[in-house]
Amino acid sequence: MDTMNLISTFAEFKELKNIDKSTMIGVLEDVFRHLLIKTYETDENFDIIINPEKGDMEIWRNRTVVEDGTVENPNQQISLTDARKIDESYEVGEEVADEIKLSSFGRRAVLSLRQNLASRIMDLEKASLYEKYSEKVGDIITGEVYQVWKKEILVLDDEDNELVLPKSEQIPSDFFRKGDTIRAIVSKVEMRNNSPAIILSRTAPEFLERLFELEVPEIFDGLITIKKIVRIPGERAKVAVESYDERIDPVGACVGMKGSRIYSIVKELRNENIDVVNWTANAQLLIQRALNPAKITSINIDEEKKTAAVYLKPSEVSLAIGKGGLNIRLASMLTGYDIDVYREVEEEDVALDDFSDEIDQWIIDVLKGIGCDTAKSVLEIPADELARRTDLEDETVKEVVAILRSEFE
Repeated sequence: MDTMNLISTFAEFKELKNIDKSTMIGVLEDVFRHLLIKTYETDENFDIIINPEKGDMEIWRNRTVVEDGTVENPNQQISLTDARKIDESYEVGEEVADEIKLSSFGRRAVLSLRQNLASRIMDLEKASLYEKYSEKVGDIITGEVYQVWKKEILVLDDEDNELVLPKSEQIPSDFFRKGDTIRAIVSKVEMRNNSPAIILSRTAPEFLERLFELEVPEIFDGLITIKKIVRIPGERAKVAVESYDERIDPVGACVGMKGSRIYSIVKELRNENIDVVNWTANAQLLIQRALNPAKITSINIDEEKKTAAVYLKPSEVSLAIGKGGLNIRLASMLTGYDIDVYREVEEEDVALDDFSDEIDQWIIDVLKGIGCDTAKSVLEIPADELARRTDLEDETVKEVVAILRSEFE
């Protein structure tokens, strides 16, 4: 077991993913010097020569030639007779360099050296990988699905580093098989059991932001700025954009001709609906834009409570609320205001609150919960439909309808 034999097992360090050549040479030299100190109590008179291109190394010991019988330290001195066995021209006082073979250290020492070196290389790779991906947090990466489990997916990057996409960070309709190509952002990097864990995400707003940067050159170049993104992954998202160049329409640029730019983003996000709106510092105008496609009649804003009462025509209420309440929920998230939607009361109509002396308040609140704020908005709905949508008893619905109808008779 010689030096070449040991280094050949680590010759692949030239191709290690995350360790540069100079760092690797430094580790090799450090490990061997530790062995020298352990064996000879010093490494000062040793030269370690590493050839990274060939993957081999040499250890040379430098000793001073002394008269025969005066050798006090065999590690640092050599007798004249022994020196002349190497080269007959040596004289007392000269330096002699002789090569130390790895086999001279003994099998146990060499095995310990191998383990130490392997451990140091592994630690270096872990530290390098952690640093590399810590700098990529928030960036999009493309990888290959290697393993699919119930709670997470194991992804390999182009250097075969292992990345993890948890179920909680996947879009609900995501479905991947082994070998599929996957895109996600690096959400966070943390140390687990002394190993770096690289967590990916496809649900973070930053993922949508990076996709816009890839698809819209004006955003990548800084001509258009994304001010805020809110998402309900896989369902709907709202993106507020702003342009500092009056000649550029930020919404049009993001959507593209006939939706060409936004189409690939929607496809990547499993048909997530994306609303792009013009950003404005005017809260009233921003709320109005955020509730598109509903047309708002008027807005009352309470700055202290951060609430907004939005009034619309009866036909616009369902548009403002959206399927499953998604539109109004996202609008609130985008604007920072708690938005309440009310039907605009026409002159001949009467607000439900005006019937509080005849109808229990909790019943009025239930009716408001399905978007009915006025007497006529309730009467427009058939009694059986009203009972189904409110979960009220049939008798209760009949009584309420009778009270409201009497108002107009």
